[in-house]
Amino acid sequence: MFEKFKTPAELIPSDPRFGCGPSLVPMKYVESLAKTGPHLIGTSHRKKAVKKLVEEVQTGFAKYFNIPTGYQVVLGNGGATLLFDMVALGLVKKKIAHFTCGEFSNKWYKSSKAVPWISAQEISVEVGNGILVNDVPDADVICGTLNETSTGVQLPELPKVHEGALLAIDATSGAGQVKCDVSKCDVFLFSPQKVFASEGGLWIAIMSPKALARAKEIYEDKSRYIPAILSWKEAISNSEKNQTYNTPAIAPIYFLNEQLKEMNKLGYSKVCELAEAKAKLLYSWAEAKPYLSTYIKEDKFRSRAVATIDVDAKYKVDDLIAVLEKEKSVYGIDAYRNLGRNQFRIALFHNIKYEDLEKLTKLISLAIEKY
Repeated sequence: MFEKFKTPAELIPSDPRFGCGPSLVPMKYVESLAKTGPHLIGTSHRKKAVKKLVEEVQTGFAKYFNIPTGYQVVLGNGGATLLFDMVALGLVKKKIAHFTCGEFSNKWYKSSKAVPWISAQEISVEVGNGILVNDVPDADVICGTLNETSTGVQLPELPKVHEGALLAIDATSGAGQVKCDVSKCDVFLFSPQKVFASEGGLWIAIMSPKALARAKEIYEDKSRYIPAILSWKEAISNSEKNQTYNTPAIAPIYFLNEQLKEMNKLGYSKVCELAEAKAKLLYSWAEAKPYLSTYIKEDKFRSRAVATIDVDAKYKVDDLIAVLEKEKSVYGIDAYRNLGRNQFRIALFHNIKYEDLEKLTKLISLAIEKY
């Protein structure tokens, strides 16, 4: 139904990328990496050039999140999905509890459930609803998702857990612009290809002294076999040396470092403030148009990183997306594949300009109201 629609020149965004992952990597970062010539790419991760880069990333995160003394910024290869298995295998003594509200929080629970020598409990709500994480007295690891990428639900607050438990938060698509006191977490984990404008294949875990001690305790339990690639001991000991256990891709670390430097100039609070303004723009637009509605009904659970906007069934979202992709004006605003909704899912990540989001809302409204 949108076959004849053409985006007016004045409404074409300056960058077409609005997808929820991988993120909008600024081209200036790519150009900057190219200028390092033969002095970084193709260099061993045991050498000074790469170790210096990793150290800058670790220092950048410590500054950005104001992490307490004794916490460590640990990193490795594989992404957040690999971390799901690492948590289950190397941090859980007997029981892990998961609070789930969508595809990715449920995926984490399934990873834990597959480990036969621990118990895994799921506390869930219907997809599209928000959830609050609470203490689970008989669990020694309690898990929540800061920002459910599939639905656009965010966690508005963190619980206080009992002394014998670790609080583990998957922050993948929210880390950096969804407000969160990292000092309340024992494991704040994410892959940085969202807000932090990197690419896939890298994971970050900010770990408390309690989490570091738990990792050591379980590693020393010789009745458990943990593959080296999934070993917290290997990840932690290498990170202490500003390295990764196995060879990393340099480009994602480089892009992450460039992004961190820019975000640290603003500070965490200012970045969250900018994200709040973008969220207000999107949700106000959805509430103002009769053919739109916010998928997440309660404002406190609406993500400040991923906006999900439902569209009246009369207007086929996929048809409009196909037209916009063909003219190369807008990419990545389709709903999460398994939801099956007539919906836009739009990233509000730091590098996506407010002005481009304004243009996006106007061109979508123009297309729907015209046809």
